[in-house]
Amino acid sequence: MTAKKVLFINQEIVPYVPESELSHMGRYLPQSIQEKGYEIRTFMPKWGNINERRGQLHEVIRLSRMMLIIDETDHPLIIKVASIPATRIQVYFIDNDDYFTKRLMAEDENGVEYTDNGERAVFFARGVLETVKKLRWAPDIIHCQGWMSSIIPLYIKTAYHDEPSFANAKIVTSLFGNELKNGLGDNFKQCLEYKNVSAKLLETYNDNFDFVELSKLAVDYSDGVVEAARGINPDILNHVENSGLPLLRYSEGEDLAERYDEFYNRIFDTED
Repeated sequence: MTAKKVLFINQEIVPYVPESELSHMGRYLPQSIQEKGYEIRTFMPKWGNINERRGQLHEVIRLSRMMLIIDETDHPLIIKVASIPATRIQVYFIDNDDYFTKRLMAEDENGVEYTDNGERAVFFARGVLETVKKLRWAPDIIHCQGWMSSIIPLYIKTAYHDEPSFANAKIVTSLFGNELKNGLGDNFKQCLEYKNVSAKLLETYNDNFDFVELSKLAVDYSDGVVEAARGINPDILNHVENSGLPLLRYSEGEDLAERYDEFYNRIFDTED
């Protein structure tokens, strides 16, 4: 059996945000995989620096207006959609006034990281998963790219493991070198708690949840890992190697779609 449906959960995608190694991969990997014959869905945050008029984003009413409770506070989920020009790729955007519309990306206008980046990542993760449920679409592979998607593996393997949309999905996490400099907030573990994601489940992780700890969390609940860039933190790579998970090493100049197609099917055919 081979994997045929891939859900891409991206932190960044060009042309909606500036060009970077991460946004470039967010744009071209889904296209390459789609051209390989896969059915795909693509999500990203609706960062405040995205020009909605230029990008032709519009709200999807039937998917929007759910309330998500993060740290005992209700936050409305808004879903917007757009198509990347000259492609058949549709992008779903996770939006919320407090977390995204009125903010930039990881940092504010002065280059200072937002103190609630952890909360924003939790909202994004739950927003994506609740929206996929509403779409009634069951991916074979869920591919997470960027720290903003690092909570997804935990939730799929715990809080959402009984959901039909995710019951048979395998999770791939891509590692990049764009580290956050600061921690994710004193209340991050509390924000993570949802359904059977409890304080006890998280007690093996440091209370000071930083980028390295977040990456380890993503790896621990993934089925395969991709070294997607040079300069990955050695502590994170060591954690991957010690986990025994399938690892796709960084490589330049090879056929992108071919390498990932083989890796997806290797992961999908692996018994738990």
